[in-house]
Amino acid sequence: MLLFRSVRRSQRRERTGNLVAVRNRYLDLLRAAAIVRVIVYHLFGWPWLSVVLPAMGVMFALAGSLTAASLAKRDAAQVVSSRLRRLLPPLWLLGLIAVPVMLVTGWAAEDDGEHPFSPARLAFWILPLGDPPGSDHAVDVWEPLWYLRAYVWFVLLSPLLFALWKRIGWAAVALPLVIMAGLDVTGFELPETADAALWDFVAYGACWIAGFAHHDGRLRGLRPWLAFPVALALGAGAAWFAYDYGTYDLNDVPESQALWSLAFVLVVLRWQPPMGWLARIRPLDHAVSVINARAVTIYLWHNTAIAAVWPVLAFVALDDLADRAGPASDLIVALVLTLGAMIAFGWAEDVAARRRPRLWPDTTSAAPRPPSPDPEPEPEPAVSPQPTGAPMARFSAAAAMSRAPANWPPLPRTPTPEADQLPEPGHPPAGDEPPGGRHQAPPGAEQHDPGLPVAGRRPHPPGPVEPVDWFRSPPLEQLDDPR
Repeated sequence: MLLFRSVRRSQRRERTGNLVAVRNRYLDLLRAAAIVRVIVYHLFGWPWLSVVLPAMGVMFALAGSLTAASLAKRDAAQVVSSRLRRLLPPLWLLGLIAVPVMLVTGWAAEDDGEHPFSPARLAFWILPLGDPPGSDHAVDVWEPLWYLRAYVWFVLLSPLLFALWKRIGWAAVALPLVIMAGLDVTGFELPETADAALWDFVAYGACWIAGFAHHDGRLRGLRPWLAFPVALALGAGAAWFAYDYGTYDLNDVPESQALWSLAFVLVVLRWQPPMGWLARIRPLDHAVSVINARAVTIYLWHNTAIAAVWPVLAFVALDDLADRAGPASDLIVALVLTLGAMIAFGWAEDVAARRRPRLWPDTTSAAPRPPSPDPEPEPEPAVSPQPTGAPMARFSAAAAMSRAPANWPPLPRTPTPEADQLPEPGHPPAGDEPPGGRHQAPPGAEQHDPGLPVAGRRPHPPGPVEPVDWFRSPPLEQLDDPR
């Protein structure tokens, strides 16, 4: 008995370790696709990309889901400080390089640029409550940094937004859209720095709060007959605004961006497809892991890499390569230069995460580990078959004196797993909710791995249960703790 308990505790520790290492590869794939889409859009400017994949809305929704997961477990001040600590050091490294270069190349002499040099505004390179400024010559360096400014504001507001979400639910998702409608109707404006932050909040706030719904499972629980018509209506509204503006590049139409991004998020984050195929395509699986491990660095440096494509080609006397090989050559060179920047500067993300700095990210913990093998069950004496559903018979005096009472052993009470708890190939069991039923299935019965859920917290793995004395119910404190 002591040996059996020791095996059970060891197995639980191993499975807990596996649970920590497991990532939702569907979310990782979405994030990687969104970052690649941003690079391609900034390189070629194809407006249809903003419709096929509203990348920024997806990235804000995923960040909102992760932030909600942290707020559900830790103090709000710790969550905010941790998020900022992970985000800011890569920005500081970019600023340490870019700001001196801009000053040397004449930023201080610009008097008609979009961001005239101001020592006070350099503070936005430390804490981007406003857009980090820069010279007109280096617009490709600082122009994408609005995303970090918006992210910082969402992180700072998340404790309040999360409390609001828990109190009023889906009305919190609609709140940014209502504020946007009010801004459109009234024409209300704030000073430039605050106004930019306000419009980014109303454009992407619904996606961020929808990430809260993804975390706690309410997005999954939204009925398809409600979710899809709502998404369709939001898409129709986005199309109307785009038509009114005269462009289908949603990045130029904040109303369309807000509506279409939310519609897209409501559909794609309700879905959790099986991801076993990704592990079988090793190069793609590794690329997804690397992009997720260096997402901030790739975003910060990709626009600078794009700006360097043509000077680099001219320097190596291949400036006519695009005429011969087409746009693919520009994309390949941009990706190679972005990869070089990732290798050169990605270590800042390791420092921010308090890991040992590495030129190439450690992705060993990104892929799911195989589950620990269960110990072989001890052989038990054969018993006569019992009809399914037969109740336990009352014991007569003769039956009580026999070696085994009638209807012995009783049937286990473990119910049949629900369809959405069937295992996903390649994933170890994981989660927060105990498995149904109090007793373990008999030896030889199939064990079911609940796999990863569509959204929300994972159920805890069903651990082995000690043999039960069938003549008395076990005390509650002796029941297996699923956590």
